[in-house]
Amino acid sequence: MSTDSALKIRKVYLAVGVFSMLFSGVLYAWSILKIPFKEDFGWSDSSLALNFTLTMCFFCLGAFFGSLICKRIGPKITLIIAGVLVGAGFIITSLLTPETLPLLYIAYAFLAGTGIGISYNVIVSTVNAWFPDRKGFCSGCLMLGFGVSTLLLGNAISIMFENPNIGWSKAYLIIGIIIAVVLILSGIILKRPDENTQLPQPKKTKSAKAENFKARDFSTKEMLKSFTFWRAFIYFAFVTAVGNSVISFARDLMLSVDAAPALATTLVGVLSVFNGLGRIITGAVYDSLGRRKTMISTNILTIVAAGITLLAVAVKSLPLCIVGLCLTGLSYGSCPTVTSAFSASFYGQKYFPVNYSLTNFNLIVAAFIANFSNTLHISSQGYTAPFVMLLILAVAALGLNLTIKKPE
Repeated sequence: MSTDSALKIRKVYLAVGVFSMLFSGVLYAWSILKIPFKEDFGWSDSSLALNFTLTMCFFCLGAFFGSLICKRIGPKITLIIAGVLVGAGFIITSLLTPETLPLLYIAYAFLAGTGIGISYNVIVSTVNAWFPDRKGFCSGCLMLGFGVSTLLLGNAISIMFENPNIGWSKAYLIIGIIIAVVLILSGIILKRPDENTQLPQPKKTKSAKAENFKARDFSTKEMLKSFTFWRAFIYFAFVTAVGNSVISFARDLMLSVDAAPALATTLVGVLSVFNGLGRIITGAVYDSLGRRKTMISTNILTIVAAGITLLAVAVKSLPLCIVGLCLTGLSYGSCPTVTSAFSASFYGQKYFPVNYSLTNFNLIVAAFIANFSNTLHISSQGYTAPFVMLLILAVAALGLNLTIKKPE
């Protein structure tokens, strides 16, 4: 395929990828999706927080196995499998009763979480392969779709919950069918570039030259033996934990500083908007400034976000909490973009799907930290203790961040 043809088709694939990620991102609307289970079924905060933790675990496992499956059978069948899993998960969730809490973990966490994890990895790796010259921009656009999902789909779902003609059960059924269809169609459309496809190659920036290492393709085994990888892994886990924690209790956090219920729900959507903006802004910054400056600046942003939110809950200030929420969204949005671009830049494209999925296992660590944050909140009956812990982790992440220089 000629360069001109490749440039045209990759725009189509990027658009399809963003649209698909928009629906896959409903995973992060848990603050809204859990409302009927809390209000109608009386399920505890700890039980619902555990579901989010399990969902993130299966999301990571799905991404890993999705990369292996895609390597064998290609993106088409893999995305169809993902669509079926997500659809089944939401449909079964729509049938839950107050006595079926364990089924929530099977349907939503295992089936839907695994399906979305598979689709996430396949879409990112397939579309990213068309943008070797603009890894940050491509990752940012895809993550933008994933990030703004809560605002667009979350608010739509909330309206359906409140509509007496629809209700939460039909809402879950409808959204499950829609996501399944979108993922299946994306599988039919998306393809990876073949060996003859001519694509623009990346230009070396001053920041990239400052890294002073020769890029090469690391096998998964080589990557896992790299001390640099583990430093980056822990860094990503600590930084991501701040956003993960806030996402899991965002609506309740806003209610704790006297936000009206309707405003609290809207602010969950605002969090997702800044999450999405953080992803695409970080992508552009990464392409222009390079890895090191981008990772340090986003880390500092995470520290500031955690610090402001801690101050907000300490003095019970709604305006400050809104600022903290927005900054948290920006900082959290930077994480997947940097993770994707970092994996490709440091460890190459040849083994990218598997390497990237393993790097994303940091989300499992972050999910358990988020679950512990919820435990601290419940035991201390406030949000001060969780944010003290999160602030400490963000500072520790900066120490690790400063030591990441090149793969061994």
